[in-house]
Amino acid sequence: MGLTGRPVECATALLALMCVGVTVWAWPRLARRGTVAVLGRLGVIVVTQLALLAACAVSVNAYFDFYGSWGELLGHVPTTPARVTDGGVGPRVYAGSGGLVRPAGPQGLDQVPGLPAGPPGKAGRVESVRIFGRRTHAINPAFVYLPPQYFQHQYHRQRFPVMVAISGYPGGIINLARFLHVPQTAGRLEASGRMQPTVVVMVRPTIAPPRDTECVDVPGGPKAETFFTKDLPEALKSAYRVGHDASAWGALGYSSGGSCALQLALRDPQVYSSAAALSADYRVTDDLTTGSLFGSGPDARRRRLGHDLVWRLRHLPVPRVSVLAATSRQGEPGYGPTMRFLKAVRPPMTSARIVLPHGSHHFTTWRREIGPAMEWMGRQLTFPQDTTPGTKPHGSARAARGR
Repeated sequence: MGLTGRPVECATALLALMCVGVTVWAWPRLARRGTVAVLGRLGVIVVTQLALLAACAVSVNAYFDFYGSWGELLGHVPTTPARVTDGGVGPRVYAGSGGLVRPAGPQGLDQVPGLPAGPPGKAGRVESVRIFGRRTHAINPAFVYLPPQYFQHQYHRQRFPVMVAISGYPGGIINLARFLHVPQTAGRLEASGRMQPTVVVMVRPTIAPPRDTECVDVPGGPKAETFFTKDLPEALKSAYRVGHDASAWGALGYSSGGSCALQLALRDPQVYSSAAALSADYRVTDDLTTGSLFGSGPDARRRRLGHDLVWRLRHLPVPRVSVLAATSRQGEPGYGPTMRFLKAVRPPMTSARIVLPHGSHHFTTWRREIGPAMEWMGRQLTFPQDTTPGTKPHGSARAARGR
């Protein structure tokens, strides 16, 4: 049984209920005086508490996707360095015995309503995969939405633009599909002609859960920025027909995922040419979930300022990227910082905004914003003009299984 699957949730919940029932049934029999009775009472209390904690932990993990498998929980994850081999049709990248993008179990995707159903050439498809970072050795779960055109013969050599959708912290990728409706929105926008056919990759912002890595290369620690700017693009290009130029790549997200999207575009414009952020922060700071992100010593302040986006816009050359920031005048604390960030934008950078009269730091607000944000980003991304040399029509992570 998978760690995030419904059977494990049900089993731990049932065990907890059974323990409570046994405690209620046995308590009158353990109410006597004596060592045995006292030890018995302590025993049933401890076992019941542990069962309840286990049920809560499994449920929270399934919701936030801290650990996607038993191996991750126990620390048993592959760390084999990647190697590049020639497969006969251009270079193909491998990590250990499998590709840098490997098919995974449902990861909760089977519980999400409204996903594409039917032939992929008509409805598209959402794949559940794991991304293996060649440089960082990080292993991140992901969902990949492939538009219907990806499977149609007339597009069989065509590359597609990419949106990297990043969840908030501590939320997992399942939140992007279940609550934010990212793949469902992409399908609806494309079907109505309001967004060009686009591959949407859904990932979480942390590469070292439960630590919040905030898309930062931590000195002596996880290299989250490297994962998003080098490992993730390399892995996706090795398994999918996606554009190779930054003009075809954008990042969007909510909460800390939106902060990551902005950081990636402003710090790495050669990888991401646009970013859309819903209820984002505009600088990275240390807290209990992040630990020390910038280290110590004379370079710590420089690294910290490098992740303060308003400071970057005022003191460093402005990149040629497009950004969208979404906030609410009332109900969110980020209205003031968002306006300061947008005011600091200057050419050649361009900006757009979504400002709601009322909102909150919650999916009820972000669902109102995700459609316009994705439609806006679709207009920023360039549909790649290059084609692949003889790629089969249905090349995807499933086909990459045998690469």
